[in-house]
Amino acid sequence: MEASGPIERRFNPYTDNGGTVLGVAGEDFAVIASDTRLSEYYSIHARDVPKLFKLTPQMVLGCAGFHGDVLTLTKEMNEATQVYQYEHGRTISTPATAEMLSKKLYYRRFFPFYTYNVLVGLDTEGKGAVYGFDPIGSFERETFRASGSAASLLQPLLDNQIGYHNQPNAKREPLSRDKAVALVREVFSCAAERDIQTGDGVVISVITKDGVKESFYPLRSD
Repeated sequence: MEASGPIERRFNPYTDNGGTVLGVAGEDFAVIASDTRLSEYYSIHARDVPKLFKLTPQMVLGCAGFHGDVLTLTKEMNEATQVYQYEHGRTISTPATAEMLSKKLYYRRFFPFYTYNVLVGLDTEGKGAVYGFDPIGSFERETFRASGSAASLLQPLLDNQIGYHNQPNAKREPLSRDKAVALVREVFSCAAERDIQTGDGVVISVITKDGVKESFYPLRSD
């Protein structure tokens, strides 16, 4: 028999399950939100899977992307924050958690977590803090950050409505809690119209010194 040519077989350890997370920092509060759709290409696996994970009473981690890596990373972060509390006798701060997450992502730099991460909470002075990360751990503190499948749609809206980019004559007003929540609802509604991996519902968590208050609002389900 005539020998056949070489056969190449591939294994892809990643898949993209979509989803979008967004964080906004205020003077004495922070808001983090995610959609609830879990999808793969043009298939919807589930419609009620938020991407928000509460790490402490005043801190929430938002993760989207490959759901397997999301579950692994958030499990490791939850364990690490609990170990810190047992060893030091106090709850870990948001800036320290950002450093911890950065190290975990960098440790996996040769086989990175396929996740889009936004860490939101209050800092040591009680002010809202939002941290955005790249896949291998570089991070910075920001006032607002969108990440995930609809990030390219949401970030320009946030730049305009919160950052007042390219608006030299705009009246800059302090961002109130109600305005932040309303704005987050609006931008997710816009994203659901354009991004097939964002939809079904949006979960919004408002973080204050009193804890985390969560609310749900429906989005497009088609």
